[in-house]
Amino acid sequence: MMKKLNIAVFFGGCSSEYSVSLESASAVINNLDSSKYHPVPVGITQTGDWFYFMGDTAKIQENTWQNEKDCIPAALSPSRQEHCLLLAPEEAAAKGLAAKQPIDVAFPVLHGKNGEDGTIQGAVALAGIPLAGCGVLASALCMDKDRAHKLVAAAGIRVPRAVVLSKYSSRNKADVFAAQSGFPLFVKPVKAGSSYGITKVSSQENLQNAITLAFQYDDQVILEEMIDGFEVGCAVLGNAELAVGEIDEIELSGGFFDFTEKYTLKTSAIHVPARISAEKAQACKQAAKLIYRTLGCSGFARVDMFLTPDGDIVFNEVNTIPGFTEHSRYPGMMKAAGHPFGEILDHIIALAVEA
Repeated sequence: MMKKLNIAVFFGGCSSEYSVSLESASAVINNLDSSKYHPVPVGITQTGDWFYFMGDTAKIQENTWQNEKDCIPAALSPSRQEHCLLLAPEEAAAKGLAAKQPIDVAFPVLHGKNGEDGTIQGAVALAGIPLAGCGVLASALCMDKDRAHKLVAAAGIRVPRAVVLSKYSSRNKADVFAAQSGFPLFVKPVKAGSSYGITKVSSQENLQNAITLAFQYDDQVILEEMIDGFEVGCAVLGNAELAVGEIDEIELSGGFFDFTEKYTLKTSAIHVPARISAEKAQACKQAAKLIYRTLGCSGFARVDMFLTPDGDIVFNEVNTIPGFTEHSRYPGMMKAAGHPFGEILDHIIALAVEA
């Protein structure tokens, strides 16, 4: 019998997307093949404390996981020889556990800052532990909308016209861009996810308030022209060889795909496969692969694009740790291509081990 791999699943985190991570991580843990893997859940609180979690996975989803009974303070060993999670010795001994818990693969299921931006990936890289998903550079680049757009544009794919503001920029810079691009336009934090801090601005009078809101989530803000058309996504899986899911399509009744719509689909719908021609779907898949390669992605990621009425493909962003519940877009696109949830997790872990 093959030895089970110890999979450290990191969840929670110092991020506005903490609650989303709890949902995704619960699904990942519940769908790991128990005959092949032993999950090592590592919870990170919103204030940055790390714990080895030993309780029922339902407590993660309910956000009741952080308690003395189920948790032991923990840290990732920086030693490249140890490949382990270090537990507080006295607390571990009291629960009959060794102070060092071996880790074969680190699987961050952390969305947004301090999880999807290269920070946790850096800690894993220092420890020399195989990493499930994108590495440090790709994670940081994909989180940075401005730099990701510049690299993808250099690869020949259209991106929205945009301007970036820092906290030291003159707000007049935004007014000039708005006059050139027209309304509506989008104001976004440069480095954030789940549509936090994003505003669709329809008139000049709302522009400055939208910029102020975006600055609450990042120290840089990007203004983008609105692209006519609709959003499509492509799930990409692989390192040397890439597999893709079916293209999906977001149908909006109005507004944009904000946080509420992403996680409730209150007035919107997601179509898998997208309601586009086979030829256009293939073009989107090829563009997604090129974007994935251009930004140095590995393991898995979801590439989001716009499709204009003229059939042009316009890059939006890459999510290096997309939503990972059984009903999320990434697993949905892969399932439509014949890859069930458990199989995807197997493949991601195998890619980490081979890298």
